[in-house]
Amino acid sequence: MTTTGQVIRCKAAVAWGPGKPLSIEDVEVAPPKAHEVRIKVVATGVCHTDWEFLFETGKGMKIRPFPLVLGHEAAGVVESVGPEVTKFSTGDTVIPLFLPQCGECERCLSPKTNHCRKNWANTQAGVLADGTSRISCKGQQVFQFLGVSSFCQYTVVPDTSLTKIRSDAPLDKVCLLGCGVSTGYGAAVNTGKVERDSSCAVFGLGAVGLAAVMGCRAAGAKSIIGVDINPHKFEKARTLGATECVDPRDHAKPIQEVLVGMTDGGVDFALECVGNPAVMTAALESTADAWGVCVIAGWTETEAMSVKVEKILMGRTLKGTYFGGWKSVQDVPKLVDEYMNNKLELDEFITHNLPLDQINEAFHTLQSGNSIRTVISLWQEEA
Repeated sequence: MTTTGQVIRCKAAVAWGPGKPLSIEDVEVAPPKAHEVRIKVVATGVCHTDWEFLFETGKGMKIRPFPLVLGHEAAGVVESVGPEVTKFSTGDTVIPLFLPQCGECERCLSPKTNHCRKNWANTQAGVLADGTSRISCKGQQVFQFLGVSSFCQYTVVPDTSLTKIRSDAPLDKVCLLGCGVSTGYGAAVNTGKVERDSSCAVFGLGAVGLAAVMGCRAAGAKSIIGVDINPHKFEKARTLGATECVDPRDHAKPIQEVLVGMTDGGVDFALECVGNPAVMTAALESTADAWGVCVIAGWTETEAMSVKVEKILMGRTLKGTYFGGWKSVQDVPKLVDEYMNNKLELDEFITHNLPLDQINEAFHTLQSGNSIRTVISLWQEEA
């Protein structure tokens, strides 16, 4: 029986307020409107950004409206398409995107940036183009996180925030390309433009940092130093390309001074993957003067980074990256191909697999430092 044009009733993990555990609820997902696509979400990663928006709203993160369905790192199958959708059909295998690519605006047409702003203000506010969400619960509108909301068995996204991928890709693996792995990998190869035989330092060895390590290795870096206060992550970092790892707590000096001493003047490239302004400053100051490059990939919205002007005047470059510099619609399928051709690792990032009704456990393991990525199966009962 077709569901096209009908409201779909399904399960979702709803955040009713900041700091509260997610609640598994029966929700209603409306049909897609013009230039929208409704997808059946098969698998979703639990990203640290999801945790931050739940527990750091009003602190390091701007205030978002609640109730809210989080999740933005997913893969699924098109269930139906709205009017004027031409690039997707029912049954297509897809990855939803928190960063759109309309292909028509000045930014999309420029090779200098991936910062398309199609529907940007609305999706940041938790709604779609018409100012409303397609998800409701108990008669109340539920806001969509970054226009995605993948902690729901079905969701509706703009057709400019979706990309079609090859049908044979394992969705419980390639879902990670919707955020963390793409961001870290691209921070190294796209934004930082890490060079062969260079020295690199990666601050923070979560999913984004480990992907940055992988990117530095792919670029041919000679020395890749992983920095983290959780030594349990060092083995994984070495597997993905780190040549050595450092715990700042093992040293009396600030970590930037330690790294400058280890590398006889500083690293060529530093990648900050934590989202902490103090760590950002340390990353910049760990780079060599004259040509050092520091890339900020970690996310924070309300805090300020301290920069000594002299550090910039002496020739260092400070850069930011969003989604690793990838033009989302056109580049994510290429990353899927790289994974399928054994040129990009994803399996190494997955430490836990859980059903939707255990999503709060996924948040717990993430915050405790015991996981890199937990992948949530939204249809566990059908397995």
